[in-house]
Amino acid sequence: MASLGPEDDLYPIQVLIDELRNDEEQRNEDVQLRLDSIKRLSTISLALGEERTRKELIPFVSDLMDDEDEVLCALAEQLGVFLPLVGGSEFAHCLLPPLESLATVEETVVRDRAVESLRSIGAEHASAHIESHFIPMLRRLVQGDWFTARSSACGLFKPAYMGCSSTGVRGELCTMFKGLCGDDTPMVRRAAAARLGELASCLEKEHLRGELIPVWNTLASDEQDSVRVLAVDACGILAELLSKEETEETVMPVVREASRDKSWRVRLAAADNYNNLVSSLSVELIKSELVASFATLLKDPEAEVRTAACKRLRTFCEKLPEDFREDAIMNDIFPCVQTLVNDANQNVKIALAGDLMTLATLVGKDKTIEHLLPLFLQQLKDEVSEVRLNIVKNLDCASKVIGVPQLTQSILPTIVELAEDTKWRVRLAIIEYMPLLAKQLGPEVFSEKFNALCMNWLVDNVYAIRQAAATNLRRLVETFGKDWAQASILPKVLAMARDPNYLHRLTTLFSINMLAEAVGAELVQTTVLSVIVQLASDSVANVRFNVARTLGRLAAILEKDHRSVVTAEIKPVLERLNQDSDPDVKFFATEALVVVAN
Repeated sequence: MASLGPEDDLYPIQVLIDELRNDEEQRNEDVQLRLDSIKRLSTISLALGEERTRKELIPFVSDLMDDEDEVLCALAEQLGVFLPLVGGSEFAHCLLPPLESLATVEETVVRDRAVESLRSIGAEHASAHIESHFIPMLRRLVQGDWFTARSSACGLFKPAYMGCSSTGVRGELCTMFKGLCGDDTPMVRRAAAARLGELASCLEKEHLRGELIPVWNTLASDEQDSVRVLAVDACGILAELLSKEETEETVMPVVREASRDKSWRVRLAAADNYNNLVSSLSVELIKSELVASFATLLKDPEAEVRTAACKRLRTFCEKLPEDFREDAIMNDIFPCVQTLVNDANQNVKIALAGDLMTLATLVGKDKTIEHLLPLFLQQLKDEVSEVRLNIVKNLDCASKVIGVPQLTQSILPTIVELAEDTKWRVRLAIIEYMPLLAKQLGPEVFSEKFNALCMNWLVDNVYAIRQAAATNLRRLVETFGKDWAQASILPKVLAMARDPNYLHRLTTLFSINMLAEAVGAELVQTTVLSVIVQLASDSVANVRFNVARTLGRLAAILEKDHRSVVTAEIKPVLERLNQDSDPDVKFFATEALVVVAN
């Protein structure tokens, strides 16, 4: 590029270019400086204009390939968004040479970034230039001596195929991809297997059946388990593209072999794809083979496979045909579930707990009470906290089927025990379940069984629990009404204002903030306000500034029907707090006074 002087408007560009020089004698040793300069390439391009970017800047960056991987990765990313800067899709081919070079480097991260940029540019390529520029580049990569070039080529077939309209060239692309699927280097076969599904989705049926399915079968039986894993991952896509008969003839044999593969990673991939197969197979095959095969994965000797199968348990069962779903769950799945509840691996039990409750909606009330409810209770008492947490989070699934009274009668002792669990997240899950329980039990039963628990949570050692408990009280008041709040909640909350522990006094304020709107202006004026005013003289500054915030909120509630109360009782307290020696108290008092004034 032409040298610029200080008087030139483009002199800053010359500085950036100097920072990027990579000659042996002039290289700037500061990698971060070069990295920052790469990220400012768009600035250079905008200053140069589209034509000079194409003729000068792109050739310049094409010479920057001998640099640190971090710099090259940033360069590949930048070039991916350069299309508007070189003149749009008509000139997209200008960006191919530097990205082609980056797609052949040794570092995987750089190659992957270059491939993503090439895919992006390929999708925007003018159709007339796909065959004249993009596909010749792809041929060069496919014929590259090093596996790096051939691996990168695997990711570029979809944009090339989609942008090409020539039947002959499309056939050539299929032939090239077949060659990569049979490459001597496992890394290339792995890359081909990873991209096979996306290419299949854009092929014509004749190419799919005649060209791709045979090489997919070969990849699925590859000697390298990493290749087989990626080939099995394409099962779901192929099943969607083929008819049910073709799926049973071509896809199901691969799944069958993968489910009993000697490598647990391949069996794991098979477990991941069962949900995609259910809707693509005939009812007869699902009955005769698929359910039993899935149950085998639930009993797999490798914990990772059992975990993956448990995570897909609900979705798999939901997709089973309704006419035999219940029988399949009880006869094939349930015996496995009974064993998994006591699994030695905690990740398996955690995954099972996440889906076990949802089976209740699929098997009905009677079978849930007889078979599933004992398992729920067992997992609620599990020593692993995440297991207990997942069960609690999904209690509503069972309650919809068997009813909250029946569920509560069965699990009440366990819920009370979990309410004091040592893991705060378990206690939090129980709190979040309380409003649902309240709606079903009614105020009398709920007050008898759970009122004490709800109040104890307000003085929990964990702040998140205290906050959740205050929110829970508001939701309970919204459910049971103001009279219940006045009789059961407010006296206990306001009594905490006299607690020696300042955190409990703060909890009173947090609770009032939550409850004020729900209990209404009348109760705020007659019952709540006097207690809050007393706390304005608290010795702890944190309490006083929270009083100021609370009074501002109460003023907004009382404003409509009790303006005189705001003026006579709230405003003088805030003015006094506004003279407090603590700056935070003054700040929040000032904010509250603004609310009062407005």
